[in-house]
Amino acid sequence: MSSAAMNTEDELLYSAKDGIGHIVLNRPHRRNAMTFGMYDRIKDICARAGTADDPDGLKVLIFSGGGDAAFAAGTDISQFRTFTSQDAINYETMIDDVLTTIESCRVPTIAALNGFCTGGGAAIAAASDLRIGSRDLKVGAPIARTLGNCLAISNLGRFVRLVGEARVKYMLLTATLIDADEAASSGFISELLDDRDAVLARAEEMARGISELAPLTLDATMRGLQRLRETVPLPDDHDLVEQCFGSADFKEGVSAFFEKRKPDWKGA
Repeated sequence: MSSAAMNTEDELLYSAKDGIGHIVLNRPHRRNAMTFGMYDRIKDICARAGTADDPDGLKVLIFSGGGDAAFAAGTDISQFRTFTSQDAINYETMIDDVLTTIESCRVPTIAALNGFCTGGGAAIAAASDLRIGSRDLKVGAPIARTLGNCLAISNLGRFVRLVGEARVKYMLLTATLIDADEAASSGFISELLDDRDAVLARAEEMARGISELAPLTLDATMRGLQRLRETVPLPDDHDLVEQCFGSADFKEGVSAFFEKRKPDWKGA
């Protein structure tokens, strides 16, 4: 096994017992910021879960973040240092493939959230079937303040379906993170618990309960909702992605992040 593969396995832990799978995003020193390898491994696990090729016989899959600080604080920004416009298109296509695979997973998925749940981390949570969170939860995509990139239309759609267009506009246009109470009142999370330990315990309890329910009913429900989502095709957004990721402002945002300073936006 290559060192890269071993690193990915260390950074994304997967285990399964009694039909319940656990995916732990395990880079607590970087608030569990996602690498491309981690996204790929999530896609592989979710594509296999609950199918004839699933060696673990999964009935439920739980996502959580390692450590107390975050579920996941987006994609690791170091991977954006040399991005071109085409890289950006490929990146958004890759992310959407991963999230679509989570949404079409043949077993129910539970996102057990704590701390920062931003950017790609919030997208993984939004793609999961169920979300529960702790009182220190902070959700959003403050990219207008940090990098100057944009969300693909598919991800805008995921967030709008969960919390509504008005709240999504507020989050993105003000670069504001919503707190746990607002995440609960908006429907982003279904249950609010005291801390990470309580969230993980509740996620395990939910998973055990779900594993005892009628599997065909669960499957029909999830696939029926997926068909509803797909009734209206998404418009093309490559021009919007290229506008942001291909800009001098985006390069400035990445540089400013690593130089620990405020970006000097030029609108170009």
